[in-house]
Amino acid sequence: MDVSIEFGALLIVLGFVAGIINTLAGGGSNLTIPALIVLGMPAEVANATNRVGVLMQSVSGVAGFRHHKRLENTDLVAILIPTFIGGAAGAVAAAWLPSSIIKPLLLGTMLLMAFVMLIKPSLVSPDADEPFRLVKDTPSSLIGLLIAGFYGGFVQAGVGFVLLAALCGTLRYDLVRGNALKLVCTLAFTSISLVIFIWHDLILWLPGLLLAIGSMVGAWLAVKFAIKANPNTLKWFLFLMTLVGCVFAYTS
Repeated sequence: MDVSIEFGALLIVLGFVAGIINTLAGGGSNLTIPALIVLGMPAEVANATNRVGVLMQSVSGVAGFRHHKRLENTDLVAILIPTFIGGAAGAVAAAWLPSSIIKPLLLGTMLLMAFVMLIKPSLVSPDADEPFRLVKDTPSSLIGLLIAGFYGGFVQAGVGFVLLAALCGTLRYDLVRGNALKLVCTLAFTSISLVIFIWHDLILWLPGLLLAIGSMVGAWLAVKFAIKANPNTLKWFLFLMTLVGCVFAYTS
């Protein structure tokens, strides 16, 4: 596929913005997937190609959080196992089923998150000094992580909200640590998704790599902001992005 200089630059800019949004909240793929479709890709190819940028922004963001010692790895394996299993199942399903069939799940989750954050934000955004819970002591978290992994492997757009609902709402990680773990989970199921999409020859590499360039820079800068920002600023940003995600999920 031919990509003009102008559209290539646009993909880099959109990747940059998406990298920031996905690192601090979620929903950045609501910008990048439509751009790839406008470029002329079928929806399933755009969905697959977008994962190149998502993978690289996750690598960049995880490296940033590790550098600032904000990546909590005490229960990381237990968190990754259900997320990885769900991601593999979702990626396989994405090769055969239309993504619209699980739109109600995403919309319902984001509406619930927006409502709870407005009424009682501490339920989905704990304080930094609140102790987190282990997966083995919180069986309900397994369901949330499996759903998040499946959704992320299936369609990606908005998965950050589903992951934060599980990590912050159920396991009680604060937003900084929750976002760091969210990126590790995203890296896990995106890796398996890419393998499956490559197997089905659904990825166009030039647009994907252009998105990746911008996404990596955006994610790295977003980590620096997350570390220094007031917790209330992060909560309001998450709330606003949740509302924006609801609009995209409803209208798409």
